[in-house]
Formats: sequence, structure tokens, C-alpha cells
Amino acid sequence: MNDNILLKMENVTKTFPGVVALDEVDFTVKKGEIHALLGENGAGKSTLMKCLIGMYSVTDGKIWFDGDYIENYTMRDSIEMQISMIHQELNPVLHKTVMENIWLGREPKNKFGLIDHKKMYDMTLDLFKRINIDIDPKAMLLNLTVAKIQMIEIVKAISYNAKLIIMDEPTSSLTDKEVEQLFIITKELKSQGISIIYISHKLEEIFELCDSVTIFRDGQYVDTRPISEIDTETMISMMVGRKVNNLFPKDDFETEIGKVRLNVKEISDGVNFKNISFDLKEGEILGFAGLIGAGRTEVMESLFGVNPITEGEIIIDNQKTAIRHTDDAIDNGIAFLTEDRRKTGIFPMLSVGYNLVSASIDSYKSKFGLLNTKAIKEDAEAYIDTFGIKTPSQETNIENLSGGNQQKVLIAKWLLTKPDILILDEPTRGIDVGAKTEIYRTMAKMAYTGKSIIMVSSELPEVLGMSDRIVVMHEGRITGILENKGLDQQIIMEYATGERDDFSDKENEVLEEELV
Repeated sequence: MNDNILLKMENVTKTFPGVVALDEVDFTVKKGEIHALLGENGAGKSTLMKCLIGMYSVTDGKIWFDGDYIENYTMRDSIEMQISMIHQELNPVLHKTVMENIWLGREPKNKFGLIDHKKMYDMTLDLFKRINIDIDPKAMLLNLTVAKIQMIEIVKAISYNAKLIIMDEPTSSLTDKEVEQLFIITKELKSQGISIIYISHKLEEIFELCDSVTIFRDGQYVDTRPISEIDTETMISMMVGRKVNNLFPKDDFETEIGKVRLNVKEISDGVNFKNISFDLKEGEILGFAGLIGAGRTEVMESLFGVNPITEGEIIIDNQKTAIRHTDDAIDNGIAFLTEDRRKTGIFPMLSVGYNLVSASIDSYKSKFGLLNTKAIKEDAEAYIDTFGIKTPSQETNIENLSGGNQQKVLIAKWLLTKPDILILDEPTRGIDVGAKTEIYRTMAKMAYTGKSIIMVSSELPEVLGMSDRIVVMHEGRITGILENKGLDQQIIMEYATGERDDFSDKENEVLEEELV
């Protein structure tokens, strides 16, 4: 084997009862490179990584690591072989310190067999200095941001003297500035000879960070190329197996914007946002942009009755409306797709069918409280067909579906409530390009039929590609409400950082002086 090769996986096959998850795939990573692994949800990326770290045993195929042929090994064995994985879903111990999380189960001991906290502190500082991280080793994790917790997970991986680190969607909850810091650290690891497998649905990150890319589709190997020899269009086509001509298909529909359906007047919750005012029209997609912590999600939760507003008015179809609970919102034609489908969206242990009808379950009850299971099955089947949800059957547990198909189930679930207003918070987070396009088309169709949509998104290309108007928030306030004509990401970022503010007292004072 070439001395420059760190990992070689050859003809790897993994089958589960009735399913071929990986079909004779190849994957090779060089020493000291950042190698992207791409594919739609369900392409086999996660399965391959679970085989690599010993969570799954391969059904067939061969694996070499650092020149040695390896087989029949466990997750503990993979750590000893210096393979570490940072999972998309972080699971830190929040009530312990930074250094206790890093050395959990491996704490240094003194001669009396007690934990040597001073040595643990010094060991942690040495690791931080290695990649230029400035975090107090004694800080409690519950007081840290998601970005810093992500950095600590990287440090933990390095603490095992990792030769290979797998990063699965590491930037899904980070701000742009935090992403920049993560990239600096990742490049520093590369300079130290550590190899990185980088999994992400954000293609712009792949081009900025990675040296090579391997693409999977439907459990099969497609191709491996240097990043300098591939473009975005080719990459997407290889992932989805077809040419995607229009990622944002909103312009395919000649949607007419109608009258104001929702009018929000100076609402506040006393903590996260204040004096929020905007309107939403029939057939409109109203984008909400802003940095993490700007208060966008909190506004949406209050509109849906999750959290109360302390002042202000909500007017729907010219009627002042009190929304104190989620039932009030649903009764007034509002649906809410939450930003975290795993925690607050799906019922993982229930079937696809029952997840589909969960928000409208009362409509299937007889006067005696019995469920009309025939109607449930008929409606579930109809929506599975309409939305192209890929599932073995409606009886399949939703946790076994890909992220994109779970998201389609959630959108269909809310459409079953027959809403007029849909609030979609990060509707394509953690979803592959092909599934994104399908969800965008669904949104465009809904707007075309007169539905009013609020879309909260941290992805500026998505906001610009799908919105008719864009509301930008900064630190709990609206700084701009912009017509989506001639806008670019730079302008939105200026509003999102507070550099521009159309509604500040200072701006108003200047305007008044100009009028005088």
C-alpha cells in the first residue's frame, strides 16, 4: 500500500434485514488531508463511518488503517487505533467542567488513586495551546456556547492522539464567525499531519476547506476527485443522479401576492425580543434572517403560543387574535415546523403514518373517542404519495427515515391541519441538496395556492432564493424589512450585525432632521 495512504476501505458491503445499506463501496483517505464525504441522506455516509469506528461490523469487504489490515474490532479498539469521530448530535456532560468532559473515564490519578485535578488542568491547557483555543478548563459546559462545546469535542478527539478525525455536520449550529474559527482549527490539525473526514451538506464549506471529495449515491460509490477538479453543478448532479437546473424553483410559479393575512404589531416577550412589527400576505414567502441568538425562533414560538407575549397585538384576517396556547394558534390556521426535528418535531418511536396525523388526531376521533384507523391510513398513504416520502411503508418508525424524508413528513403533518399560515423554522437544516430542492418546490406550490409562509433560515442563499421579502433581526429587534430585489448576502449581513438599522432611534432622528 502507498505510504501516503492512511485509510483504505475496499469493496465494503453492509446489509441489514431486507436492506443493502452499502454495496461494495471504496473509500481512501491520504495522510494529512481534509477529505469530504458527500451524498444525499440515505446515501450510506453514516453507515460507512459507523463501520469505520467499529459501531457496525462490515458484512463484506476489507479495511486497512495506517498500513495494517483491521477486522472484527470494536469502538474502543478504533479509539486505540487513533480514530475519533465528532458526531452531529453532541452529547456533552453539561454539569461537569471542560477538562472533566475531555478526560472523562481517563482522568489522571495521583499516587493515592485520586483524580489529579492539577495535572488534568495542565494537560488540557497543553491541548488548547496546540490548536490556539482560549477556553477556561475549569468552566462548566452548561455556561458555554454550542460553538465552544464543538471546539471541546475536537480537543477531546485530539486527546486520543487521533490520526484520523471524522467531523459529521460540524457547523450545523454555528455562526459564520464560529465557522471561521472551526476552519482555522481544522486547517491547523491538517498542518500537524492529522487527516480529517468532513461530512457536510453545505457545499460552499467543501470548496473552502477540503482537498478531495468522495461522493456516494444510494449506498454505492460514485467517484473521488480533487476539489480543484470539480464544480458545484457537477457535484450536485453526481449526488442526486440527475441534473438540477434550478435549486430554488420559486420562479417556476407565477404566484400572486394577495392581501395582508397576518399583522404583528409591536409584540414583545420581555426577554428575547421587543417591539416586533411586520405583516404577512397571502401567497407570500416572508424570509426571516439574522445571526444565531437574534430572537427569530423566539418570535415564531410566541406566534404559535409556545411562549407568551407580554405586549403587542396579533391580527389575523383583520381580527385581533389572542394566542395563549398552541391550540389557539392551530385553531386560527397557524402551523409551526420547529427548527429541531429530532427534539421537538418527530415522535421517533411512532410510525410514519401516526406522525403524519399527530397534529390533527382529534379529527379522526368518533364521538365515543375511538380512532378511525381506516381514514388515518388512507390520508397517510395519500400524503406519502403526494410528497414523495421514501419509506418502506407507513408502518415504518419515522426514526428510520432519512432527515429529508422526516422533514417531508413534518410538513405534510402540518398541511393536514389545513393551515393558512405556515411557519417554517430552518426547514432544510441537515438535509441534502436533492431533498432541499423538493422542499423548496413544495413551499413554492403552497404559496401558489394562497398559503402564507414565514421561513426562518440561517442560510442566506436560501433566504435570497425563496423569499419575496426579508425581515432581518439583530439582538431581539427588527433592523430591516427588505424587498427581495437587488439584494445580496452582504446587505443582509449588514442588517444582521446591526451595522444598518432602519428602525433605530438614531436613524429616525437623522430622518426627522432631514425632513425639517
